[in-house]
Amino acid sequence: MNEKQIKRISKFLSLILRHRPDKINIKLDDYGWANVEILIEKCNKFGVKFTKEELTEVVATNNKKRFAFNDNQTKIRASQGHSIEIKLGYTAVEPPITLFHGTASRFLDPIKKDGLKKMNRHHVHLSPEKSTASNVGQRHGRLVMLVVLSKKMHEAGYEFFVSENGVWLTDHVPLEFIKFPN
Repeated sequence: MNEKQIKRISKFLSLILRHRPDKINIKLDDYGWANVEILIEKCNKFGVKFTKEELTEVVATNNKKRFAFNDNQTKIRASQGHSIEIKLGYTAVEPPITLFHGTASRFLDPIKKDGLKKMNRHHVHLSPEKSTASNVGQRHGRLVMLVVLSKKMHEAGYEFFVSENGVWLTDHVPLEFIKFPN
């Protein structure tokens, strides 16, 4: 498969496994898992065609590790970023001292008012690396890098989780735990 095909399948899987399983009439279990054979069958009928081997390649080569198989590769799910109600099953963990959140400058006013909110997702997404946060923030406009004082947040009683692909998750980042650039 070429890069364009991989990207097309990955984007479609993100839509189906994170937001719209109903688009291809597939059911996710409570934890967001889909049966691999049924997913492939329904995607193929919808016109986004791929084999099990090609799906394995998409999962293995996705630079953000957006998808995960279960141990025997009979089920697949998105690692995070869902707008549909699922139980991710993550255990709360202690975060590093700081985490990063890349955003677009046009979102600064609401963030300066209410902090970072999860909006239509399950969690606010944070990164341990500036480069990853930068890549995410640049997709939405002129990049602004925010530093989240995650250890202080944790000490104040806020919970953090880390997804299978290394994205840090929390419900909300209050204003007092955000360092804005000068």
